[in-house]
Amino acid sequence: MGVVGWAWAVAVLSAAPGGPTVVSPLVKVRPDATPKGAAQARLSVARGECEATQVVLPRGVTRVTMKPLALKGPGAPLTVDAWREAYLDVKTPSNGQGKTGPWPDALVPLSAPGNPQHPTVVYVEVCVPLKQAAGTYTGSLSAAADGKDLPAVPFTVEVQPFEIPATSSLPNSFGISLYSIAKGHGIAADSAEAKALLRAYGKALLEHRVSAHGMGMDPPPVKFQDGRAVLDWTAYDAELGPFLDGSLLPSGARFTTTDVRDNKKASTDAEKTAYYRAFQQHFADKGWPTQLFFYAKDEPKPEDVPLVKAQSQRVRAAGRIPVLVTSPLDPALQGSADILTPTLNCFYPREGPQTCRAVANTATVRTRLPPRAKVWWYQSCNSHGCTGGPPPDAALDRAYSDWASYMVDAPAPLNRAMGVLAFSSGVDGELYFDTVFAYNTKKDVWTDLFEFGGNGDGTLFYPGTPAKLGGSEHQPVLSLRLKHLRDGLEDYEYLRLLTTLGDGDFARAAAKRLARSGHEITRDPAEWEQVRQEVTARLVKRQASEQAKRSGRRTSGGTP
Repeated sequence: MGVVGWAWAVAVLSAAPGGPTVVSPLVKVRPDATPKGAAQARLSVARGECEATQVVLPRGVTRVTMKPLALKGPGAPLTVDAWREAYLDVKTPSNGQGKTGPWPDALVPLSAPGNPQHPTVVYVEVCVPLKQAAGTYTGSLSAAADGKDLPAVPFTVEVQPFEIPATSSLPNSFGISLYSIAKGHGIAADSAEAKALLRAYGKALLEHRVSAHGMGMDPPPVKFQDGRAVLDWTAYDAELGPFLDGSLLPSGARFTTTDVRDNKKASTDAEKTAYYRAFQQHFADKGWPTQLFFYAKDEPKPEDVPLVKAQSQRVRAAGRIPVLVTSPLDPALQGSADILTPTLNCFYPREGPQTCRAVANTATVRTRLPPRAKVWWYQSCNSHGCTGGPPPDAALDRAYSDWASYMVDAPAPLNRAMGVLAFSSGVDGELYFDTVFAYNTKKDVWTDLFEFGGNGDGTLFYPGTPAKLGGSEHQPVLSLRLKHLRDGLEDYEYLRLLTTLGDGDFARAAAKRLARSGHEITRDPAEWEQVRQEVTARLVKRQASEQAKRSGRRTSGGTP
């Protein structure tokens, strides 16, 4: 579970006046905030997990420098990464719980100049390799503000004796497009630079436990011979192969899912089916465990039902590629979806105006689907309101408030809650339509992310151009929201692991303490931290018990 360690909550030490202050990553430090914190950072991290904290520096700082830090302990030194938080000026709140003014979101290199009118906040992160030795690692974080040395921040990481998998146990698929990336960075989409940049964006998603659909967008070239589809996989494999076979990252992480790229050259039903069959066969030949799926017409209207049914029939005729349909339960679409994907609002009843036409929990949805069908969900503007700003009707504003949300001006716990909710609800996966949507508009992404009534809907990155960041290379700039999303997926892993170790009741109770429903999520960072401590302690105890049992079986001559 991705919460910063215990020290910020306990605050054993008080921060020196004018010195750095360590605060929870679940606090968004706004200009009018005076966050309470500690003078030291202490993180609890599983193997295979990334954890972070925020270090608040004195105000009015333009340049921040930080000495490289390697934490020493019983294993190889742990490295520390750091970014400065840049602010988005929100002009229209996403809903009644949002506010105008600067909100922290973009994580820019420390070398990028800051705005002295905004708080100076450094996001500091430690990622622990899967094979790291458990134990305590320590060091001191030394920073300077505009050339003036600041008091060092003692930094302690407790590496726990359990691990979470490199690849997300919860399948997911978030959209991204080479063409949007190229437009956002002002480079040619067919250039080598754009293709390298796409890989950097995809790698950033994978490092945050997120799989992608779309990517390069272009389908493999196809020819049809004697009823067979013959595809040229050269470019496709070069682009996606490392994401599907686990060779891109040292951890071996891979995409959990990716989409079939439809091809206009396949014009008849027979050609389309042959094309899909070739896609399926190629994945089998490669031995890629990634789940291939077909994304049917998005959010189909009544007039789109015949199209969705035809799409489903053609794909199913090819074999075993599941068809994903973004819709609530709908009798008109009965039997068309292998992965039914309603919005988050469709799973939780709520008083007041309804934001989904067919509300049902996961278990109920499953009873209406074929036996092997999956249930995913996704966020939409239903999580914040689709017009932007508080609506005149207070009841309507309440209906669109408090949901788990990826908006910039939503509290950090709401950015993070999807993992906990996925565990307690039992959904099979998560979809999100885009991560670079605003790149494809005429807006300056750095100053305006307002889309579909929300600040940041469909955009989890910022274009790191040389003009913006300096230097000569383009790079993806991550958002705090992507970090919170990652932490939520790590929450899921903790709760899932505890369940596999036989403590499912405790895991479910812990999840409910954090999020009783999709719109009843605790915003108290201390409560998130307390639950994390209890779940971690339970995991350590359960794992030690399992290891003792295995050791006993080996000693007695049984099968390990």
